[in-house]
Amino acid sequence: MKNMVRVTSIAVFFGVLAVLIMIGTGLDFQRPMEIYVEQAPLATVPLAVPQQAAQMKGKEVSKPIVITADKDKPAVNAAPVSYKKLTDKTVYLTFDDGPSDLTLEVLDILKREGIKGTFFVLGKEAETRPEIINRIYEEGHTIGNHTYDHRYDQLYGRFQDFWGQIKKTEEVIRLITGERPQLVRAPGGTAGHFDEAYFQLMKQGGYHVFDWNVDSGDSKYKGVPVKDIVKGATTKVKGNEAIVLLHDGKGHGESVKALPDIISYYKKQGYAFEVLSTKTQPVQFTAQKAARKASQPSKQWITQEVVANSALFESGRTLAVEFGGLETAFAAGEYKLVDGRLMVPLRSLVERLGGSVSWKSHNKTVQVKLGGNRWDADPVGGLLLSHQTGGKPVSSDVHLIGGTAWIPIRDALDFSGHPVTRVTYEESEYRVLTL
Repeated sequence: MKNMVRVTSIAVFFGVLAVLIMIGTGLDFQRPMEIYVEQAPLATVPLAVPQQAAQMKGKEVSKPIVITADKDKPAVNAAPVSYKKLTDKTVYLTFDDGPSDLTLEVLDILKREGIKGTFFVLGKEAETRPEIINRIYEEGHTIGNHTYDHRYDQLYGRFQDFWGQIKKTEEVIRLITGERPQLVRAPGGTAGHFDEAYFQLMKQGGYHVFDWNVDSGDSKYKGVPVKDIVKGATTKVKGNEAIVLLHDGKGHGESVKALPDIISYYKKQGYAFEVLSTKTQPVQFTAQKAARKASQPSKQWITQEVVANSALFESGRTLAVEFGGLETAFAAGEYKLVDGRLMVPLRSLVERLGGSVSWKSHNKTVQVKLGGNRWDADPVGGLLLSHQTGGKPVSSDVHLIGGTAWIPIRDALDFSGHPVTRVTYEESEYRVLTL
């Protein structure tokens, strides 16, 4: 009898342990997805920034080190990164604050020299000069994210505000090139601006933050002489990797004039010219305690916004949609397959297919105009209502995740007058065809 009791106790113990392990494991995979926030933008917190801090070219900035934010606590759901090992001397020419007319001159020089560069662009400028973004992309250069408007008081008060600018610029670039930039450079660099939370959250979101280890000094003040820019940009570094900071925004004509001499120097020194990528080990300045922010995002916000965001950069099938002579595609992390149903963010689907969406915050409903039809979605009640038929609301799995309405793609297309006729499945793509 004692043996039976002992065996039963052991079985119960391992049974409970197995359940706990299953629950713990499930937490990593049952994560909500949110791409486009449909609620009002988060309010910003003004942050006074001294004028000298805006330049961020002090001694502490000139001594970069490679770090991994919060070394003792790996990023939640962050995939391990295998960085490319450099055996030869390598230089990365990076250009901030564009695009502008000067960017065209930089591109001409790079093309003539047969080398590629990395451009950290501002969303506000990219919106006005999409043709330059297209040229950067088509000529094989790398495009990075430099926030939307470079305003320090709108970036470094709360992480949510910084994140909002990153996402806004990311969408601008995606609409132009079809791809999302994963590389990020903080205006002014991370020193004095990023605390450990900024580093950690950006990593969790799937981004790679790059500072620099060679400062050309072309933004120390207006009109820095060419010879001083060349001298700064060719400063010797320890090791065999040089990430050079230059600017191609308005007012940096001297930087363009200095570029040929900078290139000539590195060629004579035997450097290979490369572009930054997710395989390049980032150079990051040391996070400082003085940069710690007064408020940090809630765990719920991090789960809905940051953790879910990393799926955008995962590889997998794309979702292509043919609709009334138009076609759009969602990358692997931009849609979900739930119980055999393809789910997409409502606003994203409608706007990509040429429609419009109005978010009614007072009753949390979405008014949709698409394909000549008008209908309402109630993601709280899980209902759809057509304006054309004036009939009763129809049950749907439309629902909110954070501030984003997600909907079965079949429901959205049916209510827009283009019902799904066929869905094909291939190794690299789901394709939805409609009437």
